[in-house]
Amino acid sequence: MGDLSIYEAAGGRDAMLRVAAAWHDRAIADPVVSHAFDRGTKPDHVERLAAYLVEALGGPADYTGHFGDHADVVRLHSGNGEHEELNVRAIECFAGALHDAGVAANIEIYDAMLSYWSWATWYPMYAYHESPADVPAKLPMPQWDWAQTATFREPQ
Repeated sequence: MGDLSIYEAAGGRDAMLRVAAAWHDRAIADPVVSHAFDRGTKPDHVERLAAYLVEALGGPADYTGHFGDHADVVRLHSGNGEHEELNVRAIECFAGALHDAGVAANIEIYDAMLSYWSWATWYPMYAYHESPADVPAKLPMPQWDWAQTATFREPQ
């Protein structure tokens, strides 16, 4: 992919918005993942997720510039107990969303985005499953790149 970030190679903001919308639709329709939304979502959930993906995959500071910081996101996903099946299904929904959004045609981009989502699902978003109070006050925003993609392996 040369010097392009994953964000740029995938198609920029428009691609991130398509992926976020497709993931949201799949997650809401999934009988397991949808439980994460039982208390509802913010009306701009898709835009927030897209902004988060923009920033985490090498684009501009769309999330931290407008919505909050990484610790805020992790807190939202914390304190829900252990939920390994939900994690697996959320990753499957994301894989499908990459296809739905038209970014899966390039296997390098597909692998990079799916490896980021898998890492984020299993690590920062699941690390504090006992309580949101356990999340540190400051967490750096992830900056996922091609090198991390090449070395990441999902938990078995």
